Amino acid sequence: MALVVQKYGGTSVSSVERIQAVAQRVHHTVQNGNSVVAVVSAMGKTTDTLVNLAQELTSDPSRREMDMLLSTGEQVSIALLSMALQELGQSAISLTGAQVGIVTEAEHSRARILEIQTERLQRHLQEGKVVVVAGFQGVTSKEELEITTLGRGGSDTSAMALAASLGADCCEIYTDVPGILTTDPRLVPEAQLMTEITCDEMLELASLGAKVLHPRAVEIARNYGVLLVVRSAWSDAPGTRVIPAVPKPRSLENLEIGKAVDAVEFDQDQAKVALLRVPDSPGVAARLFGEIAAQEVDVDLIIQSIHEGNTNDIAFTVGGGALNQAEAVAEAIAPAWRNHPTPAPEEAEVMVERQIAKVAVAGAGMIGHPGIAATMFATLSEAGINIRMISTSEVKVSCIIDAPAEESSWADSLTSRVIAVLCRAFEINSSPVQLPTPNRTVATPPVRGVALDMNQARLAIRHVRDHPGMAGKIFGLLAQQNISVDMIIQSQRCRILNGVPTRDIAFTVSQADAEAAQRTLQAIAPTIECGEILVDAEIAKVSVVGAGMVGQPGVAAQMFETLAQRQINIQMITTSEIKISCVVAKEQGATALKAVHEVFGLGTQQETQAPV
Repeated sequence: MALVVQKYGGTSVSSVERIQAVAQRVHHTVQNGNSVVAVVSAMGKTTDTLVNLAQELTSDPSRREMDMLLSTGEQVSIALLSMALQELGQSAISLTGAQVGIVTEAEHSRARILEIQTERLQRHLQEGKVVVVAGFQGVTSKEELEITTLGRGGSDTSAMALAASLGADCCEIYTDVPGILTTDPRLVPEAQLMTEITCDEMLELASLGAKVLHPRAVEIARNYGVLLVVRSAWSDAPGTRVIPAVPKPRSLENLEIGKAVDAVEFDQDQAKVALLRVPDSPGVAARLFGEIAAQEVDVDLIIQSIHEGNTNDIAFTVGGGALNQAEAVAEAIAPAWRNHPTPAPEEAEVMVERQIAKVAVAGAGMIGHPGIAATMFATLSEAGINIRMISTSEVKVSCIIDAPAEESSWADSLTSRVIAVLCRAFEINSSPVQLPTPNRTVATPPVRGVALDMNQARLAIRHVRDHPGMAGKIFGLLAQQNISVDMIIQSQRCRILNGVPTRDIAFTVSQADAEAAQRTLQAIAPTIECGEILVDAEIAKVSVVGAGMVGQPGVAAQMFETLAQRQINIQMITTSEIKISCVVAKEQGATALKAVHEVFGLGTQQETQAPV
């Protein structure tokens, strides 16, 4: 007998008829020999109605009373669904978040789950009952018993947390779409259903605005190795399986606020090539990486910083054995840019660094922890290590640092020291870990999905002193203000001002946080002796995600060439192993999304084999 957790959203239970349909589906699952926990949201627009009622009374309702009010919506749904199940002859019981033992931190309207006390729930399951649980809510410690809500995506989070705590065989999320699509079907009607996707890929897509699943729910699935299935509430189609890797052992205490980082990785077989002062115009990145792909050179990290005048810098890393090929391509292309129609005061230049290393921290919990990157930067600074490049994603922060030659007597000691200080900072007991890629039941295309984020703003800090600790100080302060940073890019070009080497740092945040981020940085500008702080909200970020791009040269080149063909200028680039993100002008965002989705063949059915 399998244990299945099923979650039904508000549209699935928006009427008596739909509640009866949900009851039929739950009952059918039980008849197939399964135990079922059903997690239910409030009916239809109930939450909106309750919010409007509160606003009619006050423009500033307390968060505690809003939690008390909003938690009643789910209570209606669970009682009605239990009645519908009982009418079918299926034994069932409805339980609120408090009754089922969902214990949260004392943060009204945005609480995270600490633990789930499952004794009562398991007793009801052993009695053959379907347990219908109110999603989106919990309760604080036994002393206070304050009702809390979990914030956006709260019912998904409730369901996944219950599945992890119970050791469920799978968690099914029923929604009004057939599963996970290759992109937003409202912008690209040709978007196709994926039968499988990894948790890491899903985390990237969820964080980029794919609203089918909230990142918090995917984090739990990844951390605890729970199979997650997204299905349509209106059909029996199999939907999309979100496949976790084999997790490291993890305590169920502090379920959502445990360790955000579970691995430290170090790679000394790295070399960097940077092209400085190349034209800031469409086609530059496409030509460079197209030529590199033609040589079958696999590029690791790519960054393109903000422009300076009419030029820009592009840097990328490769394995040490591929450096000569990559350098030859860059040297062959550079002369053409020296005679560009809009020449720079200084000529394009190729800069090569052979003695570098990549260090990264990885983990699914980074989304809800704004201070991860800042902690990493500060830790490296305290160890006297300067950061040369930065690349970020939802599951990894990577830094390029200086490294001694391999034959150096202290090369191994540097590796050990970097690993040791980061393991200590993030309370990791093991040395570098690379989680295994799960076995797939279908072939893996290089790109699984494409996402567009139109809700970000870019901040640029000019002329930051190139000194260990500056990045840690800047992003540590933003983390203290609970401002989550997405892309982080440090320029390759070094400017000497008053005898001090400086670099620019650019990063993106949500538009809602842009003003606060600028105020925060302006307050410390005199102490870090930086130049002006610029904000640009007229940007869009288009990203491709896919675990299959690892070891397949040419994915970045294909994306850049597609944008160049449509005269879309790339303003910033950052990559990780499974994601490539480009910042473009906001008015070109939708065009970029459609073009990239088409060029990777995502508008045709990717997978024909049914999931197992």
